[in-house]
Amino acid sequence: MLDRTDFIPFAAPSIGEEEVAAATAVMRSGWLTTGPKAREFEAAFAAYLGGGEAIAVNSATAGLHLGLESLGVGPGDAVVTTVYTFTATAEVIRYLGADPVFVDIDPDTLNISVQGLRDALSRRRVKAIIPVHFGGQACEMDEIVELARSHGAAIMSDAAHALPTTYRGRLVGALDDDISVFSFYANKTLCTGEGGMVVTRNKALAERMRIMRLHGISRDVFDRFRSTKPAWYYEVVAPGFKYNMGDIAAAIGIEQLRKLEDMRRARQSIAERYLAALRALPLKLPIVARTDDLHAWHLFVIQLDLDRLRIDRDRFIESMSAAGIGTSVHYIPLHLHPYWRDTYALRAEQFPVASAVYPRVVSLPIYPGMSDVAVGRVIDAVRQILLDASR
Repeated sequence: MLDRTDFIPFAAPSIGEEEVAAATAVMRSGWLTTGPKAREFEAAFAAYLGGGEAIAVNSATAGLHLGLESLGVGPGDAVVTTVYTFTATAEVIRYLGADPVFVDIDPDTLNISVQGLRDALSRRRVKAIIPVHFGGQACEMDEIVELARSHGAAIMSDAAHALPTTYRGRLVGALDDDISVFSFYANKTLCTGEGGMVVTRNKALAERMRIMRLHGISRDVFDRFRSTKPAWYYEVVAPGFKYNMGDIAAAIGIEQLRKLEDMRRARQSIAERYLAALRALPLKLPIVARTDDLHAWHLFVIQLDLDRLRIDRDRFIESMSAAGIGTSVHYIPLHLHPYWRDTYALRAEQFPVASAVYPRVVSLPIYPGMSDVAVGRVIDAVRQILLDASR
């Protein structure tokens, strides 16, 4: 067995003294909630993407909800998405009384199946499509956009994994979808602890999301509370939500955005080491569909070749833990969760690729703060466990 030293976590945020100083400065400023830093973060994020509107929110789930609401999704509507995602992608559809239509995934990229989407659109009228850029690799957006436009459906991309990701040279968030939603959760490629950003180039959608982000109030609360003139009056124009991002999180986000390219390069370097060192083992490595594009490498997901192994995926995870290494599984497909399975009478045979992939997948640690020694330990552990378990 490998010697166990310090435990290598599956994920860890890359927070430096710059983020600490920025958060401290906000706490000393006397303004903690949504204010000047949130506006600065929104402006910087929009500029990074090359323009458009950016709306800072307290989670990507909140952003997905706001996005669908702004698109007019409501009771009785159908929204297509992949079964291979975190439950938040689908639950926001139910928030609005609409119904998800689940489709299978591509066996190589684990992104939404374009053929599955085409079949779903041929069977019923669809209000919107939510492609998920799995692991940090963009979906086949040209085909998705073409299908959506031909069927009158809007597109809201779940880009929680996809910063910075490109598709045919363009950043996700600057493509031809209607809305993109990014996550800044603790393990994401840009981290504010909790938080997210909704981006769109449609000013009407942006205006609606800004109003609904904070209780449906018709004017900016920051303006009301920091104005040097009487500015107490406001109007509630819709039953909105409480989805705003505070300035502490925004200040952290501004510093993270400045470091984004360095953090991306660190993830890329780790991914390249894994790809080179693990290729001869009984497993399937992540497939990069377009080598000229940026892959954000939020996740590094291997698929164990169980036909060539005497252990299953769960035993592999236990062995990695015994070696002092954290791993995870992305994802338990939604059709296997009781709520989605029972509510929509979902069966494993409806999603043959996701059903076959799930028992084999393991996500290895990949984050900018991983040392070369830590990456080497992960490689050595995977190799030793799989070679010892080979048939």
